[in-house]
Amino acid sequence: MTRTVLESKTKTVIIGFDEPFCVIGERINPTGRKKLAAELEAGDFSTVERDALEQVACGATALDVNSGAVFTNKMAEDPRYADNNFVEPMLMREMIARVQAITDVPLVIDSSVPAALEAGLATAEGRPLLNSVTGEEERLELVLPLVKKYNVPVVAISNDDSGISEDPDVRFAVAKKIVQRAADYGIAACDIVVDPLVMPVGAMASAGQQVFALVRRLRDELGVNTTCGASNISFGLPGRHGVNAAFLPMAIGAGMTSAIMNPVRSVEMEAIRAANLLMNHDPNGADWIRFSRVLDAMKEGATFAEASQAAAAAGAGRGGRRRARG
Repeated sequence: MTRTVLESKTKTVIIGFDEPFCVIGERINPTGRKKLAAELEAGDFSTVERDALEQVACGATALDVNSGAVFTNKMAEDPRYADNNFVEPMLMREMIARVQAITDVPLVIDSSVPAALEAGLATAEGRPLLNSVTGEEERLELVLPLVKKYNVPVVAISNDDSGISEDPDVRFAVAKKIVQRAADYGIAACDIVVDPLVMPVGAMASAGQQVFALVRRLRDELGVNTTCGASNISFGLPGRHGVNAAFLPMAIGAGMTSAIMNPVRSVEMEAIRAANLLMNHDPNGADWIRFSRVLDAMKEGATFAEASQAAAAAGAGRGGRRRARG
């Protein structure tokens, strides 16, 4: 059975077909968040730290750290900052150091800049997940050597030099190509987590069916774990959280083993907890029972984040390397 192992300094998270669904918190990402980008430019990491703590309390078992900020003010006057090969590695190192100082979950190092990926790998404790490699030749040649050098797993996104195909057979072929090229570097399939690319169902009615079929095929034919940007499925639609909450258990049932998503949304997290229970990935229903107490606290007026943080604080204090259970 395929097992993709992620580690922090103290915790081990296993992504696998017989494991609880791995929730990768997406919030530490300045893309599209002007306020966060401005804070980072000013050297203020308070939102990063708050987002890290809140996501872990709400159920994230790993945290994506994306250093893709666009600086526009004082840094624009310094010619060094026009070069992302300077900016992003510096920012990635600082963000990871800040997050690791206050949390103990494995990290996902997320950047389009290879120098930032390596800076993150050099800074991260344990065994992070690298995000990402694509089927583009240049990207394969830059990223796969890093994966091998640092002995880490990597997210493989199913697009290549021709772009993102709407044909699921093409996306499968790109994933297969990446797995095969990784094998040439001595990288096992268990360390490839494929993102088959979720299309918005509002733009493509068959998007959900496509990704479910792709996930089954990736599991059965390539034996790889899978992930996705879960909110892509509802892009452009009203009532997005309801769509996401329906999509996630269906994807889990098809064999998807992780997602990059916002864990601070209670309806999505309730759906995932219930899916873990129904898939027999929650021994004795212990996690569902714990989560039900959070839901009870919300009925008394607490927000999801407040109730989750209180529950996390009540359960804190156990030491030693621990295996996270979703």
